[in-house]
Amino acid sequence: MTRKHQILVIGNNTNGCTSEHEKIAYEVGTLIAKSDSVLICGGLGGVMTAAAHGARDANGLTVGIIPQADTSEANEYCDVVVATGMGLARDFLNALTADGVIIVGGGSGTLSETTAAYMHKKPMVAIRNLGGSVETFVDGFIDQRKNVKIIGVDTPKEAVDKILELIIA
Repeated sequence: MTRKHQILVIGNNTNGCTSEHEKIAYEVGTLIAKSDSVLICGGLGGVMTAAAHGARDANGLTVGIIPQADTSEANEYCDVVVATGMGLARDFLNALTADGVIIVGGGSGTLSETTAAYMHKKPMVAIRNLGGSVETFVDGFIDQRKNVKIIGVDTPKEAVDKILELIIA
């Protein structure tokens, strides 16, 4: 038996998350589950809740890696909760646990996870035109090292198809 692909979905928490972000994240989560991959997220609100909800509704496995020490802090759609008690340092655990990352908007926490994934050369795709902290890096690199290009896509299906292609390559 081969290990399932682990795809991290990151983006706006409850503060700053729009209905468009939620709709897109839900669809991304659904498609991750249908690809027989595991959805990894930060386990809290906004994009994280929507992606986990989509994956759960499609009978997928969801893992929430939360900054708190109490598992009850995770959103209701996380099947497995890793309560780190590490605060924001958990962003590195999220990035390192993933085989690939899908970005749906986001603020400073999303940027932190993105840079952690970038430093470790994790494949990343971002849904274009959703604003947020990573928008200026879409279809490019974070810095001169050019560790990994953040590939821009336009739809949830393109995001999941592309991240799987990059993971498998």
